Order: sequence, then structure tokens, then C-alpha cells
Amino acid sequence: MSQRSCLSVILAAGEGTRMKSAVPKVLHTIAGLPMVAHVVKAAEAAGSGELALVIGHGADEMRKAALKFAPKAEAFVQEKRLGTAHAVLAARAAISKGYDDILVMFGDTPLIDPEALAAARLKLAEGAAVVVVGFRTENPSGYGRLIEKAGKLVAIREEKDCSDEEKKITFCNGGLMAVAGRHALKLLDQVGSKNAKGEYYLTDIVEIAAAQGLDVVATEASFENALGINNRAELAQAEGIWQQRRRREAMLSGVTLIAPETVFFSHDTEIGADTIVEPNVWFGPDVKIATGVKIHAFSHIEGATIASNCDVGPFARLRPGADLRTKAKVGNFCEVKQAIVEEGAKVNHLTYIGDARIGAGANIGAGTITCNYDGYSKFFTDIGEGAFIGSNSSLVAPVSIGKGGYIASGSVITESVPDDALAFGRARQRTLPGKGKELRERFSQAAAARKKG
Repeated sequence: MSQRSCLSVILAAGEGTRMKSAVPKVLHTIAGLPMVAHVVKAAEAAGSGELALVIGHGADEMRKAALKFAPKAEAFVQEKRLGTAHAVLAARAAISKGYDDILVMFGDTPLIDPEALAAARLKLAEGAAVVVVGFRTENPSGYGRLIEKAGKLVAIREEKDCSDEEKKITFCNGGLMAVAGRHALKLLDQVGSKNAKGEYYLTDIVEIAAAQGLDVVATEASFENALGINNRAELAQAEGIWQQRRRREAMLSGVTLIAPETVFFSHDTEIGADTIVEPNVWFGPDVKIATGVKIHAFSHIEGATIASNCDVGPFARLRPGADLRTKAKVGNFCEVKQAIVEEGAKVNHLTYIGDARIGAGANIGAGTITCNYDGYSKFFTDIGEGAFIGSNSSLVAPVSIGKGGYIASGSVITESVPDDALAFGRARQRTLPGKGKELRERFSQAAAARKKG
């Protein structure tokens, strides 16, 4: 089967109306990735070499989005929405190129497994002309039934057209279909409109193919594979299922999740074995975590790279460009953005590090900030190996602190500091005996006067 050519036709023309959104439905995200992109990834994983996206509502927006998740896909516009067969035929030019296998999927079914697609393709390789992916449910109400005879699929019957006996069937249409390339256009061209709306249904090719003596079969997948998204509630349901799958995958690969249901991954999160993730951690896009890392509770991480044996959080925020090297530590209520924290460096408490390099073994005291932005441009702060930055220091970029440099607590540093130098950047302390009492009395009198007035 691996030698067979395959085209995936993904129907992505749904509007965002029922989502109560101006955004096309299939561009709403699961784990930070548009749902249609999940379908594209599944198709590619199942061996689909070419992709045809059939788009309609928000066509320009869809084209721009597709360049990011399916740059090689060919887009076709369904000008009028006249049913699923009509939508597939919008991609006639692609289908006519002579592929062995044609997979037809819907852009709003983001949980489809590559294994389900591969199983359908296998049936085509074994000689089937049409393969329908179905699922079983104890509550089939509302779904089209798969009508089989002698192990062959003879029809897909919508519930309203089912006999009482057919309504008892629990094997239902999952929507996904695989068609042998040599039969695809001939079967699609024979679909006629059989309803008041004048629509052309893809499911009709089952009866057409069966009537011609072609081999038509059904394969079975889980209900999740067929879960279509039509509103925000179903979107949340799909997100929950996706996260549950990913958490299990992470734990089986050697990651400890203390409270799995509270950890949320992105579609591209990479996380190494022996990493421990405490409760209530959120991973945004583009996060790469090596082995043996500890992510403490309530941390928020996106666009970050974390090397082995680092320690992050609790309540840490790593923003895009954060690069933690081996055994680095970013502690509670710290934020790191576009900065390298080199091996063994510590950013422990209540600190902001942005557009900076923290040298190996350096220690950043509580309340330190790199003042990297003047309202117009960003500037860089370089902190050398083994430097010590005292608590409540402000480092006004561009500035560098040399290797082994020592910054006294409470300093505002505006000039670079040489290696091993000690820098103060604060006013000299003055102590005025009795002045505190005098101030309290003055403030008390003023408050009393305001109250009387």
C-alpha cells in the first residue's frame, strides 16, 4: 500500500454561523491548531502525498491560513453549497490526475486518527472501490445507518428514511470515505439531486457503486474519529478529548503528570522523559522540554526551550524566545522573554528578564528587572558568568555586567560594569532622628482636618 499514490480532498467550506463567529468554522482551534490542520496532519500521516482543500466562506482567509499548515495544498472554491458530492467535484482537476486512492474528509472532524485512514486505504489496496468509515454507538439517533448485506455495504440510509428495523442498526456513518481513483469521477458524476434543495450527496455513491457490482465495504473506527464540530460546546468537547489523548501519550512516554486533568498541551509540545509536571500548567505553541525537568504548579510556557534538569516555577511565565540551558532555574513569579538563561543560572523570585543573556552560574536577586524597552525600541542586557545581581535592581539596557560582577541591592544600573567589579546605583542613605514621628503627627492632623471639612 505504501507504493500507492493518494490524494486527500478535505471539505473545509463550512461557515462560522453556528459558532457565533466571523471566523470560518474550520479555523477554530484545538490545542492551538486550526481543526482543519489536524485533519491535514492525519492525512499526511496516513500517506497522503497531495491535498486538495475545498473552501467557500472566508476563502481568502482560508487560503492565507492554509499556507501555514498545508503550504503545498491546492485550494478549490465551492461557489455554491450544493451538497457534499458537489463539494468534492469542486476538486475535479485534482482528482482527474490519476491517483490510486482518494480520501474524502471533513475539515470539522479534527480527531480523526491516521490509523483509521490507513485502514480505509488498505481496503482500497485489497480491491474495494468505495470504503466508508463507520462507528458504533448505543444511541444512533440522528446518524445515518450503514446498511450491510453479506459483509458488503449496500447503502447509507439517513435516519428519516430508515425503516423501523433499520433504525435499530448501531453501525453509523462517520462521514469519512475512501474511493478508488479509477472509479471516483465516474461515480461522482452519477450522483443526482434527490431533494427539494437540489443538493448532491456523496453518500449516494455507495448505492451507485453497489448497483454496478463494485466492491463497497465499511471499516470501523471509534466515535471520536467522526466527531464533527458545529458549535463552541462541541469545540470544547473535542479539546477535552484531544488533551486526554495527549496526556496519556505523555505519561506512557515517561512524563509524570501529578494531576493530568489540569495540564494542557499544545499541538506541538515536545516533552522529555523523567520530566515532572505539577498541577495547573499550560503549554502554548512551540515548547521543547528535555529530560528530567521540573515544571512546578501554575506555570505558563510558550515559545520556550528548556534543557535537561531545569527547574521552572511555581507561577513562572516563559514567553517566546526563553531559552533555559542545563540546570537553569526560573522560580516563582518570574517572567522570561527572548532571553538565554545559561547553565546553572538562577532567576529565583519576582523578576523580569527580557532581551537578555544570563551567564552560567549567575544569580539574579528578587525584584530585578531588565529595562529593555524605551517605548520605541528593544535593547539587550548581557550578564556575565557568575555575576550576582542584588535584589530590587533595575538594569537599564543596553548594558552589560561583566563576569563575576556584583550589583548592590536596590541599584539602578545605566552603565556597563567590568568583570569582578562592584557597582552601586542608588542614593546614599540619610537617617533623620525623630522625623518619622513628626511626619505621622503631620499626616494625622491633615487627615482629621479633611474629615471635619
